[in-house]
Amino acid sequence: MAKVPKNLKFPSELRLDLVSQDWVVIATGRARRPETFKQEKKVLQGAFEENCPFCQIQGQENPALIFVRGRYFPFKSWQEIPENWTLMVIPNKYPAFLPSPDLNETEEGGIYKKMNAVGFHEVVITRDHRKQMALFSLGEIKEVFDAYQERYLCLMKEKFVNHISIFHNHGREVGASIAHPHSQIITTPLIDVDLRGSILRAKEYFEKEKDCIYCRMNSWEIKNRERVVFENKEFMAVCPFASKMAFQVIISPKKHLSMFEEITEEEKLQLAEAFQIILGKIYKGLNDPPYNFYLHSAPCDGKDHSYYHWHWTILPKTSIWAGFEIGARMEISTIEPERAAEYLREQ
Repeated sequence: MAKVPKNLKFPSELRLDLVSQDWVVIATGRARRPETFKQEKKVLQGAFEENCPFCQIQGQENPALIFVRGRYFPFKSWQEIPENWTLMVIPNKYPAFLPSPDLNETEEGGIYKKMNAVGFHEVVITRDHRKQMALFSLGEIKEVFDAYQERYLCLMKEKFVNHISIFHNHGREVGASIAHPHSQIITTPLIDVDLRGSILRAKEYFEKEKDCIYCRMNSWEIKNRERVVFENKEFMAVCPFASKMAFQVIISPKKHLSMFEEITEEEKLQLAEAFQIILGKIYKGLNDPPYNFYLHSAPCDGKDHSYYHWHWTILPKTSIWAGFEIGARMEISTIEPERAAEYLREQ
């Protein structure tokens, strides 16, 4: 056995994510200064307005929802769509899922299972080709959450919809194949692995502690304050203790809420404020990096998930996964979340 030197200083710290039970590596020994994470300023990638399919909207499928400056606009045909529309939800022209009551579950060789990719795949488009969400007004961001909620409430009624995934990709590096700002909504009969694991852990914790694991963490973060980036009356934004990526931020309700679709008008306004502040800080502090954000909410499968706590996760792309991260499924972050939170607070 190798001799261990006295006063050994470890170059990294392992931290446990209470919900996923994944360990992450916080590489304190080769930690970077927060400002070194700033991205190089990029020219907008992708099609310009005259070639953008979301600017030439008449070539798309019939809309499912239209807003004009925060107000729902009823319509029956393309001819009735107002020229001053500000947000539109349309079916994805190249969907990964299609609506159908027939899952057609089959087996192959007695070991493999497969079924039809049944579900809805929609795109939430905001009007301005060059104005990204980090630059939106409070009303513009709330309009986006209005659309998310409206489509969630509509889609969850279908029998083959058990899970609704809402996500937003900003930047080609994180999957935005079209430069025009947009989010996506995908429904599936299955619950994704990450959410399923979170639900299971939340249930186990509730049965043992008679408390919500997310509420417990939120209470500690509010008391400790090191990792809190922003808070208002209803929501808090935190760089989590076991951040999977540098500058990861989780925005969650302060009170225990399980289902995003039940959000009130006042809560949506407060959530919009939290997003406006956090996306603005990321835009300024990291020089407009690529990022993803996504929702985790209790599934709409008819089961009781009242122990769960819905939240949004924002993941700026500040590094590239290499062999260790992919093979070991253990991320390495080169900045402590405490320093990341402090830096974002200052922006």
